[in-house]
Amino acid sequence: MTTRSRMPAAAVLALLCLFLLAACSSTVVRTPGSASAPRVSTPKPGASIVVSRGDTLYRLAVSNGISPMDLALWNGIRAPYTIYPGQRLRLYPQSGAQASRTAATRGSTATAQRPRVQPTQAPPQATTPPPPRSSVSWRWPTDGQILNRFAAGDPTRQGVGITGKGGQPVRAAGDGVVVYSGSGLVGYGELVIVKHDEQWLSAYGHNRSRLVNEGARVKAGDQIAEMGSTGASRDMLHFEIRYNGKPVDPLQYLPRR
Repeated sequence: MTTRSRMPAAAVLALLCLFLLAACSSTVVRTPGSASAPRVSTPKPGASIVVSRGDTLYRLAVSNGISPMDLALWNGIRAPYTIYPGQRLRLYPQSGAQASRTAATRGSTATAQRPRVQPTQAPPQATTPPPPRSSVSWRWPTDGQILNRFAAGDPTRQGVGITGKGGQPVRAAGDGVVVYSGSGLVGYGELVIVKHDEQWLSAYGHNRSRLVNEGARVKAGDQIAEMGSTGASRDMLHFEIRYNGKPVDPLQYLPRR
């Protein structure tokens, strides 16, 4: 039996589109009579905005080229996602400014110390930074074959798709607290989001039914939903892992099988 979310309708409209779940970002919030939210957020490292009377999270996010889901995640705004006049909101992930400054510093140092390359030498190759380490003991959220994989920068591939049969268990991929359980995010169907710590979230979409409410504490392996096809063309699980609101490749963290 489906467990209905306790989130009031106004909160869904005002949003948190939590995936996160992205940076969670390709999420579009179902808001009648309003412009569509941006499909991909454009963080503004170091920038912030002060809430004025009458502002909503959705309006501020869209006007700054950011998905409401990301703006909520970046600022730690939880249900019912209320903001207040005078409140300052970051327009970038918490680590964005530091990463930007670090990158600039490294760039300046590298420029000053870069050796001259002779014409006969191949230019140094850029290296891909390693994925951030996680303290979460990740486990597979369900059984099945990989249908589609994560692709960085592709708003339609922010996680992995896992095939299966309708009704089969969908389980928490790690210990945490349910911070979203509902169907207010277009394209995700019946969605559950679990917060594992201050940096890591996981999202479970297209379920047939949700078995947990917001605020529930879950352990890795606890069943939180039943696989389905809500918001999808076939029975499957859309699974995301997010670090500081930004989607990362789940296959970098799930155990090999």
